Amino acid sequence: MTSTLQTFEPTTDRPLTIGTRTFRSRLMVGTGKYRDNPTMARALEASGAEIVTVAVRRVDLDRTREEGILYHLRPDQYFLLANTAGCYTADEAIRYARLAREAGFNDYIKLEVIGDRETLLPDTEGLLAATRQLVREGFSVMAYTNDDLITALKLEDAGCVAVMPLASPIGSGLGLLNPYGIRSIKHRLSVPVIVDAGVGTASDACETMEQGVDGILMNTALAEARDPVSMASAMRLAVESGRLAYLAGRMPRREIAVPSSPTLGMLE
Repeated sequence: MTSTLQTFEPTTDRPLTIGTRTFRSRLMVGTGKYRDNPTMARALEASGAEIVTVAVRRVDLDRTREEGILYHLRPDQYFLLANTAGCYTADEAIRYARLAREAGFNDYIKLEVIGDRETLLPDTEGLLAATRQLVREGFSVMAYTNDDLITALKLEDAGCVAVMPLASPIGSGLGLLNPYGIRSIKHRLSVPVIVDAGVGTASDACETMEQGVDGILMNTALAEARDPVSMASAMRLAVESGRLAYLAGRMPRREIAVPSSPTLGMLE
């Protein structure tokens, strides 16, 4: 008797499209806080990320200097996304976005306008003002914000190509504090929702992707891991796993037990 094994194709996914650009990886990584540039370079490669952020306010923009971050990032390997980390006013963020473009970066900008030095939470009024101005100047703005739906809707209306709500405060590693808020933002927005900040380990990344978001941006979780390269590999797998689990659709939660094996035909 010949038996035929039935094969199943995994749930398929579409590429991630942000503005006019399309990417395969849904994990984006930063370049700060690493103990040295060679470790950073190995971690970025292990992550499988295509989008790599660079804080223009904090790095040497001379790509020829070996001690600088940009020397180790090949534009043909990574999509270099300038960010305005460390900016505390809309005017300052706009100035550094312009500087990044003049320095040879593309028109995409990860926009941060920080409102509080202790928590590093965003200044939403300044963020909206900077977004509107940069959009007028032809930038594709990806805005870091809190997990508030109303702010996210306003950022989309202002012209953002992606909205980036936090999982928890920058560098905290606390993981996803408000799954409902993140799901609400993803449900209501048409542009991609990329969770940014607060993911600390692979289980955080998986849980975050299971909310249905389009991707995750992280930095400290890799740079401050005991082994950044291994953590980068773990994060890559966690993002892929969480995305696949979301697409597959989890079983319903129940408050009663349900037998996992068939009951028909069982003897009394």
